[in-house]
Amino acid sequence: MKKYDIFLFDADGTLYDYDKAEAHTLKATFEHYKFGYTENILLKYRKINAEVWSSYERGEISKDELKLLRFSRLFDELGIEYNVHEFNEKYAFELGKCAFLIDGAMEICKAIVSHGKHLYIITNGLITTQDARIKHSPIEEYISAHFISEVIGHQKPKPEYFDHVFSRLPQAEKDKVLIIGDSLSADIAGGNNAGVDSCWFNERGIENRTKIKPTYEISELSELQKFI
Repeated sequence: MKKYDIFLFDADGTLYDYDKAEAHTLKATFEHYKFGYTENILLKYRKINAEVWSSYERGEISKDELKLLRFSRLFDELGIEYNVHEFNEKYAFELGKCAFLIDGAMEICKAIVSHGKHLYIITNGLITTQDARIKHSPIEEYISAHFISEVIGHQKPKPEYFDHVFSRLPQAEKDKVLIIGDSLSADIAGGNNAGVDSCWFNERGIENRTKIKPTYEISELSELQKFI
């Protein structure tokens, strides 16, 4: 089995339990503003948010448009009239406090570092949220650095994003780097674009009906042990 020295992890849905954080934060923010909240609102938001993020990853909208569009669309559907910018700021702040981990995240991060290997985070998340989440996280001590698309000015899967990452890792040999993520369109396609091996974290056993092919596929983070 091939071994790697550098592990580039996606954040949300790979190391961090974004679904849990999202549900917790949306409910808390709605309650803060005394808006009525039901589980159906979460389902509506997730559908809208997925569509907006896909548009962002395709380069069709900017990060600033992303931040507001997801909530303006949601408010339109729910008939809520409120300052979308203020709501987004509160939501992002609260989301940054939620550093819930995916099962096995702590153990694999610790194992990588204990073997003298290096772990980095590569994320399309927003800086306000991601910086805070990493600082609140129990795995912060194992992370050598993190690369946030909003800071870089390019997002995964664009080659420019990975050009920036590797410019900050001058000693990295690409054949010793493994990208791990739950998104075929962002993480795995990004690895393919960068000429780097990739591992699709497919926790839910989703069928890959795309033309994007990962080097490996796992359903549990503990399976990464064989690559250390």
